[in-house]
Amino acid sequence: MNKQALAERIAGVIEREDRASRFLGMRLDEVKPGAARMSMRVTADMVNGQRVCHGGLIFSLADSSFGYACNTHNQRALAASCTIDFLAPAQLGDELTAQATEVARAGRGAIYDVSVINQRGEVIAVFRGRAATVKGSWINSGTEPGLVRAPSPNSDA
Repeated sequence: MNKQALAERIAGVIEREDRASRFLGMRLDEVKPGAARMSMRVTADMVNGQRVCHGGLIFSLADSSFGYACNTHNQRALAASCTIDFLAPAQLGDELTAQATEVARAGRGAIYDVSVINQRGEVIAVFRGRAATVKGSWINSGTEPGLVRAPSPNSDA
C-alpha cells in the first residue's frame, strides 16, 4: 500500500472513532502523509460573551487537524505539547480551516505547524504541536483496522 493510501485508510479508522470532532461539526477535508486539513463553521453555540468564537474551539480545530496529521505514518501518536497564538477573532458564521503540516520527525517525536484561516484567507491562529509516538499501529498487516480492544474478562483471548 502506498503512503497516500495508508494515510487515507488510517484517517478513515480515526474518523469513525472521533466523536469529539464530529460533535463540534468538524470535517476532514484532506489527508496526506504528515498533513491534514479540517474545517468547521462557527455556530451560535460557539461564541463567547464577546460574540466571537471561543478560543478553545479554535484550538480544538487546530488540535484535531494536528492529530490526524501526526497519525498518518501508521504509528499511534499523541500530543506531547501544543501552543497557539490567536491573531484575529473568528466571527459567527465564519468557515474556519485548519491546515496541519509536518515540520520535522525523528525517533518517537515530531513537530507540526497548523494554520487556522477563515473563508477570506485571514489568519485566525497559528498552532504548533509536538507529537510523541506510543505503542501500536492503526492498520495491522496492511488490511485490518488497528483498533485493538482489550479482551473481555469472559473471553478466551
